[in-house]
Amino acid sequence: MTSRRVLKAAAAIREVVSFAILTELRDPRVQYVTVTQVEVSPDMQQAKVYISVMGDEKTQQLTLHGLQSASGFLQSKISKRIDTRYTPRLKFLLDKGVKNSIAIAEILRQVLPGSGGKSSGDPADAADESQTEPPEAEASETEADDLDRSPASDDSADNPPASS
Repeated sequence: MTSRRVLKAAAAIREVVSFAILTELRDPRVQYVTVTQVEVSPDMQQAKVYISVMGDEKTQQLTLHGLQSASGFLQSKISKRIDTRYTPRLKFLLDKGVKNSIAIAEILRQVLPGSGGKSSGDPADAADESQTEPPEAEASETEADDLDRSPASDDSADNPPASS
């Protein structure tokens, strides 16, 4: 079981590394990086930083190499944020979870009946499909409009005049 202290350190490291990559790291190899999670060893001397990189395999390897080169700079940023005896040594690893989930979604789209390749898997497309109204709803709206436009004589027939 991971202690609360280690979990808090992992969250702090993730925050510091993400922010430093986004704002302070100037290496041209490091682009389109998302820090997905951080695992810290129980003795807090090592940290595995899982990243997701947009791009092909070559871009991912260049980004990993650039991050490993900048690990000393990132460790100094971490040492300023967390007050421990040892600053964890950073090891960067590619997180394959995002790519695996996309591949699984594509396989499911091909296998499941009813999808038929109709949907592109884009959430925006799904939102557009949910916004369209079925024909029954349109018909009920036109019937309601017809009722609103009924002649006044029909209303008087339904409601007899009040007696005084």
